[in-house]
Amino acid sequence: MMNPTLFDQLSKLPERYKTMSTTEMEARVRAIKQQLGDELFIPGHHYQRDEVIQFADAAGDSLQLAQICASNTRAKHIVFCGVHFMAETADMLTTDEQTVYLPDMRAGCSMADMANIEQTESAWQQLQQLFGDTIVPLTYVNSTASIKAFVGRHGGACVTSSNAKTMVEWAFQQKSRLLFLPDQHLGRNTAFALGVPLEHMAVWDPIREKLEYDGELEDVQVILWKGHCSVHEGFNKWHIDDIRKNDPDMRVIVHPECSHDVVQAADDNGSTKYIIDTIESAPTGSRWAIGTEMNLVKRLITEHPDKHIISLNTNMCPCLTMNRIDLPHLLWALETIVEGGRGNVITVDADTTAQSIHALERMLQFAK
Repeated sequence: MMNPTLFDQLSKLPERYKTMSTTEMEARVRAIKQQLGDELFIPGHHYQRDEVIQFADAAGDSLQLAQICASNTRAKHIVFCGVHFMAETADMLTTDEQTVYLPDMRAGCSMADMANIEQTESAWQQLQQLFGDTIVPLTYVNSTASIKAFVGRHGGACVTSSNAKTMVEWAFQQKSRLLFLPDQHLGRNTAFALGVPLEHMAVWDPIREKLEYDGELEDVQVILWKGHCSVHEGFNKWHIDDIRKNDPDMRVIVHPECSHDVVQAADDNGSTKYIIDTIESAPTGSRWAIGTEMNLVKRLITEHPDKHIISLNTNMCPCLTMNRIDLPHLLWALETIVEGGRGNVITVDADTTAQSIHALERMLQFAK
């Protein structure tokens, strides 16, 4: 764990960046990109601010970006504009000669933080006592490196929102039960879509260290970790009911990190890429309410003026942790590199990397 004093030093933006104009900062970023050339690579997650994503060499979801980083052997410096677990995955998939940076070390993920390794090890021991050796663990890529490593050690795999169905099917081919970390909603929605009834799903509460389930234990097929995405929990079924009442021709598409009742009430659901592709291929004049992160929704509105697009929750805020990375922090990270510094470097130890790679490779092998 990082020393708190060092963390504060790495996170505190120098005063000079607070007085620069946007024009000056943008000019400096462009100049550094030109100066470093192929030695610099900036991946940007779809949820990033426009002021940051404009400088991304590639935009995508977390795993897609990590894989692009891994394939880019020319870049010595990878400045990952996303959140901490994404930069960790990039570091694990790249070479020792490449360095991964996170422009703001405070850019975390509340969902990933809902499952730490101590809680997970304790839960696993108790679940083994309840169910024996009948469980294979799966973890959403939106999890820390230590959780990916745990899953890798225990014969499990990672999943994305795009391949979750394939990987849940794979897990049931391995054992009769699965533990799904850390997002209960993606796990529930995926298992339900594959025919697992809700009454065969239990929830593990890591705070109370208790299995939430009212039926017979032998009926449990899926154990859901009690975690969630704070952004996607901001969409409720009544938002959809309101759309149906006031604009019945509008289609509703949501991310599967939304709660089960929201996903069931929507017209469609899918990963960030699926949502983007669906809107891009939609006919001119079509009407959409989108249940996902606000920065992305606003970008889709701008990019598709021929369609009427709104957020399913018009009062929704962007992802607060993702938004910690802004133009000043991006410039700070780049200037630190040019000056020969190593601020905000993300490094995962060799053992954790090796075990995590097992979980990632199983996913890449079976989710084709």
